[in-house]
Amino acid sequence: MARLSSYLLLTWIVLLSLFRTKFAEVLCHADENSALMEFKRSFKINMTDWQCAYPKVNSWSLGGSGDCCSWGGIECDEVTGRVIALDLSSSCLSGTISPNSTLFRLVHLELLNLADNSFNFSPIPYGFGNLSRLQYLNLSHSDFFGVIPRDISQLSRLVSLDLSASLVETLHLPNMGNFVHNLTRLEELGLSFVSLLSSVPLVLANFSSLTSLRLADCGLNGDFLGSIFQLPNLEVLNIRGNFNLSGIFPKLHRGAPLKSLLNKLSACNCYLSGSLPSSLGNLSHLTTLDLSGSNFQGQIPSSFANLTQLSMLALSFNNLSGDTWNWLVNLTKLTYLELSGNRLSGEFPSSIGNLKQLTWLDLSYNNLHGDILSALWNLKDLEDLSLESLNLHGVLDLNNLFILKNLRSLHLSFNNISFSKTFVNATSSRLSYLYLDSCNLIEIPHFIGNLSELVQLDLPRNRIRGTIPRWMWNNSKESLKYIDLSHNLLTGFENNQTDLPLPNLRYFDISSNLLETTLPIPPPSVMLYNVSNNFLYGEVPSFICELSSLAVLDLSNNALNGTLPPCLGSIGPLILLNLARNKFDGMIPHIYPDHCKLRMIDLGENQLIGIVPRSLGNCKMLEYLNLGVNQINDTFPFWLSELAYVRVIGLLSNKFHGPIEGYLSQLNFISLHILDLSNNSFNGKLPSELLQSCHAMKVIVGQDKLTYMNIHQWLDLSFISVGGSSMTYAMKLMNKGMEREYTKIPYIFVAIDFSNNKFRGFIPELVGDLKSLRVLNLSNNFLIGRIPPSLASLTVLKSLDLSQNNLAGEIPQQLVSLTFLEVFNVSHNRLSGPIPHGAQFDTFERSSFVMNEGLCGSPLPNKCTNGDTAPSPPSSLTNDNKEESLIDLDWKIVLAGVGVGFLVGVALENLIIDKKSSWFLHYLKRMAKGWKG
Repeated sequence: MARLSSYLLLTWIVLLSLFRTKFAEVLCHADENSALMEFKRSFKINMTDWQCAYPKVNSWSLGGSGDCCSWGGIECDEVTGRVIALDLSSSCLSGTISPNSTLFRLVHLELLNLADNSFNFSPIPYGFGNLSRLQYLNLSHSDFFGVIPRDISQLSRLVSLDLSASLVETLHLPNMGNFVHNLTRLEELGLSFVSLLSSVPLVLANFSSLTSLRLADCGLNGDFLGSIFQLPNLEVLNIRGNFNLSGIFPKLHRGAPLKSLLNKLSACNCYLSGSLPSSLGNLSHLTTLDLSGSNFQGQIPSSFANLTQLSMLALSFNNLSGDTWNWLVNLTKLTYLELSGNRLSGEFPSSIGNLKQLTWLDLSYNNLHGDILSALWNLKDLEDLSLESLNLHGVLDLNNLFILKNLRSLHLSFNNISFSKTFVNATSSRLSYLYLDSCNLIEIPHFIGNLSELVQLDLPRNRIRGTIPRWMWNNSKESLKYIDLSHNLLTGFENNQTDLPLPNLRYFDISSNLLETTLPIPPPSVMLYNVSNNFLYGEVPSFICELSSLAVLDLSNNALNGTLPPCLGSIGPLILLNLARNKFDGMIPHIYPDHCKLRMIDLGENQLIGIVPRSLGNCKMLEYLNLGVNQINDTFPFWLSELAYVRVIGLLSNKFHGPIEGYLSQLNFISLHILDLSNNSFNGKLPSELLQSCHAMKVIVGQDKLTYMNIHQWLDLSFISVGGSSMTYAMKLMNKGMEREYTKIPYIFVAIDFSNNKFRGFIPELVGDLKSLRVLNLSNNFLIGRIPPSLASLTVLKSLDLSQNNLAGEIPQQLVSLTFLEVFNVSHNRLSGPIPHGAQFDTFERSSFVMNEGLCGSPLPNKCTNGDTAPSPPSSLTNDNKEESLIDLDWKIVLAGVGVGFLVGVALENLIIDKKSSWFLHYLKRMAKGWKG
């Protein structure tokens, strides 16, 4: 009987375990149900976010099924009914997580995934430490900002942790070693784009369970690879983009634990040096190897022939050399091969023809020669081919080219080629992206007119002359989105038909040609329209107002005339407006609505009149404003200081007038780098309060931050295959009476020019607070008093012009400490005493000091008497009724050729790229299409 009872009890337990959901359905607990609903209500759903896949929380509802265990993205324990997994990745969430979020009540969670949402660059809150059972935590690519909270490091059960940031330097982790110290169970660790700014902690070498380590673009430094390569289970290693990592790639002996495990290794853009060790050939399970952008030298080891599982090999932009390609024959699984930017030489390797699975091949910027295209005939799957700057020359047979039926992208820029004119049936070709920059072409290749899927046509910097033929888009009217014909010798359009029948065109650049016609008419879809540097004439037609997608409009350097269309300020997406150096007259358009997105405006060198429209203050994102060399008659537009991002203001050579100092109680120029008020009629005191309000000028930016002011980051060029134009600020600078054009403005460039006005009074000591000044020009005013010694605090100053004033006293000896000073002019003043000597002062010419009767010493002919004692100064140092006549004399001297300040302008960057720099630009562009680490 007892045996029977035991048997029945055992049977009951088995049946209960098998059918427990039949007998007792476990529902979501009310407290967790409530916490989840409140968590949902704290967010908005943004379906337009590019990361958005499906809003899983839309299935959450108290009505209908109130059981949260059945909601999207949620998993409950089958026995307890507690929520153990919450996966809301790519769920279109937009908002912030507060420290008291109900999320932190879900204390039974073992998995939490909030990746690929938008938390609006808010901090990661404290509170995750409450979820002590977590084994998987993923907050990657969700727009968090700030320091990663330490309580996450208390989650000792974590097996997988991914905190990879959306953008570089948005997240910070001050001490990685302390943070990961307790996370010894980790198998996967992702901190890509998190700012670590340290060496890799040694403690990671003890993480024996680690299979995946992703530390791309983290600012790592020091020697890295040795200890990490001893991890016994590592399969994926990504340290790409850490430019300060150094050292020699470790040799991997045959017994190394990674030999049979590691399948992905990316260390591109790290400063690794030496030769590629032959022991890399022992990593026989590698499928991905990316060592691009380092400093490796020598030949590619023959042992690479053992890497037979490789599908991706990228060794671009090193110093690799040699002409031996035998190692390539065995790598038949390669789909991606990139060796550009090296010094590889010899005959083009015919063995590439054996790599029949290749879809991507880039051998650009090497010294290869021979019959290149014939070696590629067997690559039937090839989609992207780049052979830029290989010294190719002669006529390419298009019949060979179009054997590659799957070819989508062809890069042949920076070669000296032409194409056969025999009939080629290219209508079946899938070619979509064609790059023929700087190929010495004299005509547009005829086969282009046969392509039916062409999206991007890149033909700049050739010698193409004549008219633009309409046949070139015969078969690609619907597909063409990008046309660049800039820097050629084109004179017009066929039959003078200036309309472009391309309904989907987004990017149109025909700048720097010889076009002599009216403005070509783009379709409403165009986003970038650049026709600058031609001979276009006539008025701006009304079609401009119909370009509803227009973001960049550059009509500069033409002969256009008439008044400006009033609609220009209210084209919604417009970011850049450049109409400089034309013949426009009339008033500046006055309509700039609240949603104005303009960041750059250049109306310089026209014949505009009137005042600066107050509605420009609605353009809250404005960074650059140049109204110089017009006939604007206005007082100083003090309301410009309300624009928090404005960096450049150019009002030079107009009819601005009146004092500035009296309006300055509310000025606050937070970001201003360049202010040019020269050649106007401003008067009153030198505006010291304005100078005091220029906060960005008080902080010196390190030389290592040599980046340029541009709008590239604000322009959506996602429809372009590899990058696009870099729209940079440009300027003209008057230096020693000569005008020099700078095609880029570095962020470190800071300048003030108040020359050729009627400012009076003293130079304030507070000018010395503007420590980042590189150029200061106060010449041709009525300034009196002494040169303030505080100018010696301007330690990066390169040009100082105080000429044509009534300054008195000695030149401060402290100015000798300005070791960067290249231009110094105090001529035509009332200075006295000895000229300082030493450092840069020994290089300045006589013209820097002339017409100061009391100055003595080299380079002037009059010697100082009694040692350093100067001759007696002029009899009067005070201003009197003769002041105006003295200034009149000074103006005559100015007209004779003394520098008059500088002109600030905006232009698209039109540099001719030489081979040495173009391969690097090529690399930066194509990085966007590389594998995602």
